[in-house]
Amino acid sequence: MEKYRRGLRLAACLLALATCAVLLCSCLHPGKADSYTAAMPVIVVGSDNYPPFNYMGTDGAPTGIDVELATEAFGRLGYRVKFVTIDWEKKKELVENDTIDCIWGSFSMDGREEEYHWAGPYLYSRQVVAVRSDSDIHTLQDLADKVVAVQSTTKPEELFLNAEQNGLPRLRRLYSLQNRDLLYTTLLKGYADALAAHESAIRQFMKDYSVEYRILDEPLMTARLGVAFAKERGDDLPQQLTEVFREMLADGTVRQIVSRYLDDPGHYLDGLEDSTHA
Repeated sequence: MEKYRRGLRLAACLLALATCAVLLCSCLHPGKADSYTAAMPVIVVGSDNYPPFNYMGTDGAPTGIDVELATEAFGRLGYRVKFVTIDWEKKKELVENDTIDCIWGSFSMDGREEEYHWAGPYLYSRQVVAVRSDSDIHTLQDLADKVVAVQSTTKPEELFLNAEQNGLPRLRRLYSLQNRDLLYTTLLKGYADALAAHESAIRQFMKDYSVEYRILDEPLMTARLGVAFAKERGDDLPQQLTEVFREMLADGTVRQIVSRYLDDPGHYLDGLEDSTHA
């Protein structure tokens, strides 16, 4: 009997040593702890460089509001995210031919409801007009016969191309630029009298480069931001993602992420958090 008990004690000791070895191995090789994440199915998200929503951090990895939101939201659904930089003008083609799974980059849902299968909204964003500090432009109507720069295929371009229908004055010229970074150079150099874009992006540029623009009080529009999937997508992932957005709005996760990048996060969440409790 005593021999039997010694055998049990020896087996228990060996088991304890084996457990310690596994734990030590996982500490020495932290990559093993990520094996579950690595095995998760991948969602390919297409976006372009658009601080503070999506940009390259100092470590060379994508970062920003949308990057953090996507990582958290898809993680809750059992996916890991791969961000790829796309030509923004070709976004619809890329999502329809399955090069990317979705478009996520401060993308306005309004007026595009029938073009994509949407998840969201998860934030609000004002589309605004910015001018140089010494400009004599103070209202949208002051843009009459002026030159305005926008990024091509964006909501401001659409609004100004159909100025009369949207209650906007007739411009002398509309510059539609493929590279959104050129918007700011065009205004700084005086090639344009104003630029139009998401307010958050303009404020981020001013902060990053110590440039002072004056943003007109009257917005072009207040847009709902969402995630766009191909219109003919066959599964219910967009609906699942919308539900996760509601959870993240209700539990404060969206506000927490936005506050790391933007002052006054409530400005971009106006009413969204309340709607999750309705």
